[in-house]
Amino acid sequence: MIKVVLLRHGESVWNKKGLFTGWVDVGLSPRGEREARRAGRKIKAAGFKFDLVFENYLKRCRKTTRLALKEVGGRPDVEQDWRLNERHYGVLQGLNKKAMVLKYGPVRVFKWRRSYSVRPPLIKKGSHYDQSGQALYHGLKVPRAESLSDVEKRVGAFWREKVVPALKNKRRILISASGNSLRALAKFLGQVNVKEVADLNIPTGLPLIYELDKNLKLRRHYYLASGKN
Repeated sequence: MIKVVLLRHGESVWNKKGLFTGWVDVGLSPRGEREARRAGRKIKAAGFKFDLVFENYLKRCRKTTRLALKEVGGRPDVEQDWRLNERHYGVLQGLNKKAMVLKYGPVRVFKWRRSYSVRPPLIKKGSHYDQSGQALYHGLKVPRAESLSDVEKRVGAFWREKVVPALKNKRRILISASGNSLRALAKFLGQVNVKEVADLNIPTGLPLIYELDKNLKLRRHYYLASGKN
């Protein structure tokens, strides 16, 4: 049985404030840092070691990776890939979720947040939370808003191009990413279907284990949630 460890970053400062974050590059809250360290201890206690870690471009994820690996130990290769970035929330980025519910109603906001195929309104190019001009994404066509379906396409391409060859070479892998990129991966690998994915929530800082068969098909998944590590 092949195992891959997935880890959503710890609580960010905007998670704590209830803001739409998306590609805005915010850091971890103190609680998020504690979650990352605790995740590393749980991973170590479960006996996992890594040769290769994939993470996204966002500092809340990269900080989670560093804090968790400090607890796990070892010196795995760490590779960044923008395709693991959080879903781009378009014009909603930086806005308060509760305020948007009051303004637009819970049904519309739920579709923007959780539905599979609905994109939020597009962000205006050059606006404060538009990432298209950032040097970090030079040469990349930065989205102006994404649905979860859009995220699944890029995450699926990442899995086929990067993860599958590494697993075939028997590398032990940790994927450190964001909530919606991991939800999209769950949909891509068959953990949930289109209807179920809207209700799927992946907690911050709680390691998720995917067990795959020899054909790299998902057989079982579970969280490392027990104990007081």
